[in-house]
Amino acid sequence: MQIIDTVLSYCGWQGVALAAVLLLSLGIQLYYYLFVYGRIPGYKNSRRRPVLDREPPISVVIPMFSEDYAFIEERLSLILAQSYPDFEVVIVYVGQDTDFYDELRRLGTSFPRIMTTKILLDPRFPISRKMALNVGIKSAHYEHMVFTSTDAVPRSDRWLSLMAKGFLTGDIVIGYCGMERGRGFANYFMRTWRMMHAADWLARAIRRRPYKGILHNFGFTKKIYFGANGFNHLNMNIGEDDLFMQQVMTRDNVSVVLSPRATLSEKVWGGLGWWMSQLRYYGSAFRFYPGAVKRFIRLELLSRLLFWVSAVVALVLMPLEYKLAAAALIVVRYVVVALEVRRIARRLGEGGMVRGYFLYDLLSPFYAVVLGLVLRRKDERVWR
Repeated sequence: MQIIDTVLSYCGWQGVALAAVLLLSLGIQLYYYLFVYGRIPGYKNSRRRPVLDREPPISVVIPMFSEDYAFIEERLSLILAQSYPDFEVVIVYVGQDTDFYDELRRLGTSFPRIMTTKILLDPRFPISRKMALNVGIKSAHYEHMVFTSTDAVPRSDRWLSLMAKGFLTGDIVIGYCGMERGRGFANYFMRTWRMMHAADWLARAIRRRPYKGILHNFGFTKKIYFGANGFNHLNMNIGEDDLFMQQVMTRDNVSVVLSPRATLSEKVWGGLGWWMSQLRYYGSAFRFYPGAVKRFIRLELLSRLLFWVSAVVALVLMPLEYKLAAAALIVVRYVVVALEVRRIARRLGEGGMVRGYFLYDLLSPFYAVVLGLVLRRKDERVWR
């Protein structure tokens, strides 16, 4: 008791409380980066027991919701050029342009791997991505399917072979898709946000607690799909890569494919305003996530927010001893975080992540708070 009284008389209740919050939040942060995210760089999917004896033929299913000539001319060729012997590309065109669809069909005569199907777009009855995927799944010739989008492009010709190899150890395959690299802090922020939030679901999948994939780079078998009677939450235009996956994922049927050669890049169409709109749209599914997943995500964000708030308070308002201690803890945390972020980025094929990470690390919790407030408002784009 005398020691406690001495500490309180020297530091005061405020100082003790501040130190407790700072140390507790730091401990939680180090746990996440060292023991949760830290498992990503060294993960080896080959440790799992095989369910197939050879890589299966693959149907790559791609919904197309506009006359996307840029995809046809620039990105489709990189999918067709994949170094894999047995695959088809199923393009589901949702639209009204007959001439464009005729061009797609003619493209199929030149490239036999391409198979096209069409859903006539009627403004009175909007077509969701899940509806387009359902048509693509039923049209696919092969049992094993990989799904991507017209906005994504493989970073190597080994993408499909690595995803197919993932089916050797699971009926569900999840991979990573980063954001297209560009100039400026906004682009850096979006790329880093994507990578670090992917670290959440990749790390849990590695620990056999999967809860989602990413719509640009995931796959499953027809047995999985039809066994679940198709997609769930049909009153929503989203959820095929998370809400449906939460229904069908188990501890033993998910294969995680981590390699720079298995990574895709998503096209960036705007700045932080566009990014917030995207996060609001797809983040609307978060309210339906399991409680354990919500707590897992929120604890990391809350601990990061508390760490920075308490550290800034100590640096600004507290005596010199507190300032020095807070500065030392900031340095310790940043060194650990920077080293782990570098390792994760290398495994996922991302470059230039560490240089500006301090600023991202400081700002992203507040951005997440704003996003949480925005998500309280119903997004009419989501609901049918």
